[in-house]
Amino acid sequence: MKRVIGYLKPYSGRVAAELVFKSAGSAAELFLPLIMEYMIDDVVPTKDVASFMLMGAAMLAFSAVALVGNIIANRMSATCAGRMTHDLRYALFSRISYLRSAQVDRFTSPSLISRLTSDTYYVNQAVARTMRLGIRAPILLIGGLVFSFILDWRLALVLAACVPFVVVAVVIITKKSVRMYSVVQANGDGAVRAMQENITGVRVIKALSRTDYEIEKFARVNSELTENEFRSNRITSLTNPLATLIFNIGLVFVILVGAYTGALVGTVLAFLSYFTLILNAMLGISKIFVVLSRGIASGQRIEEVLATDPSMPAGDYPDGDADYAIEFRNVSFSYNGNRNNVEDISFAVRRGQTVGIIGGTGSGKTTLINLLMRFYDVGEGAVYVFGKDVRSFEGEELRKKFGVAFQSDFLIADTIRANIDYFRGISEEDIAAAGESAVADEFIRGVEGGMDYRLAQKATNLSGGQKQRLLIARALAGNPEILVLDDSSSALDYATDARLRKSLKERYSSCTKFIVAQRVSAVRHADLIVVMDDGRICGKGTHEELMANCEEYRLISVAQMGGDL
Repeated sequence: MKRVIGYLKPYSGRVAAELVFKSAGSAAELFLPLIMEYMIDDVVPTKDVASFMLMGAAMLAFSAVALVGNIIANRMSATCAGRMTHDLRYALFSRISYLRSAQVDRFTSPSLISRLTSDTYYVNQAVARTMRLGIRAPILLIGGLVFSFILDWRLALVLAACVPFVVVAVVIITKKSVRMYSVVQANGDGAVRAMQENITGVRVIKALSRTDYEIEKFARVNSELTENEFRSNRITSLTNPLATLIFNIGLVFVILVGAYTGALVGTVLAFLSYFTLILNAMLGISKIFVVLSRGIASGQRIEEVLATDPSMPAGDYPDGDADYAIEFRNVSFSYNGNRNNVEDISFAVRRGQTVGIIGGTGSGKTTLINLLMRFYDVGEGAVYVFGKDVRSFEGEELRKKFGVAFQSDFLIADTIRANIDYFRGISEEDIAAAGESAVADEFIRGVEGGMDYRLAQKATNLSGGQKQRLLIARALAGNPEILVLDDSSSALDYATDARLRKSLKERYSSCTKFIVAQRVSAVRHADLIVVMDDGRICGKGTHEELMANCEEYRLISVAQMGGDL
């Protein structure tokens, strides 16, 4: 929690001021029972009106200090906690944005969403309540005991004897609740995951009439989360009743001892007031521990992310062959560290050439892109870009060489221009040229406003082919040295696909192209075609060479384009 609490340091001045106001307000409350005791036992019997009015004015003054001090302190604590949470949430989002792909896989996306939303909320609640009650409760507890001893040490001993029992109960309950809240947060991640999957795949779910199944699946996840919340709440809910029970027993003994020792009425009433203050203080402390239990569990989860180093340091690796723009040399890689997802991958293409990657689903095509762009580091072998091992590049230095269009990429709810530019400050001429090169200019001119046409959320007002052409235009707009297309023309008709390939060949002849596709037509004109099967290369060469020598490629080609087996 040290790293999380560190975000409170910029507001240390406000925290100190809140401490002063809260201390003054809480201390003022302690004088009220003492003044009341003096008025009842000393002033009232004498019928001294002047003294009575003076003591009454003193009580009003202390009450005003308590009211104003506590109000100001509460507002300041809420402000400090809110601003700290704002900074924490921003820092957490920034760290998540820079996490490496393997680190995201380890945390999982639903868990990161939960940490950014619910966990930061629980930390906010823990900090705000601790700042309010963490100062007031100890002052009332210790001060109440001190003033009680000043009034009557015998009655005070009864109250003091109750405190250790409450402390032990709170400590035991807190230790158990912290562990249980960690489990609850993990269950919350599962609920986020289930909801995320349901929202993302809503059309498929409805198309396959599996809505009832998804509802039942979420019900199971929700029931598990609710049950664990009930368990943790059942434990934490014991705190207040136990504290109240212990102090009520103490109150009975205070009255009995007061009657036995002949204590004055004002003294007994003052003790009852101090008893109430001390009881409220202990309940406040118990509430702090309850909130802290969840806040600590959430803070630990946040700290896990903040403590993760997302940097991609450039290592010192031997150079490859500078004649090649892209080279895979004996590359093997596993996502989970067990079975290799790709194994013994070797091929190379020169600057300006095109390499096409084709193969069945799960054959490892996209994994090659992940390794090429260093989303993941190879397990064995090396990947070279312009003769330099990708692990020798700084992350930003490497990525700037690429223009990428993924099949399932995202478009923002903004204008077509903003989607192609994507906040890179690209000139109007380059944006227009990219749209034309991606064969997107025709439909752009056909929509109202052209480049200023605003897309709906997830670009639902565009067809699949139009979305893909915008994504390709975005990749081209930065004039990349290497263009990566990951099955990004699958929604295009054959005529448009052919025009796109012709455009890329004519206008981006110096750009090296790395094309992953399911269609033979998308890669058949590539300088090198790599055929993947179950993580291995089962053939590589030109279209003609593969038709003659690679049975897997020939079967795919015949199935898609016709011809004789």
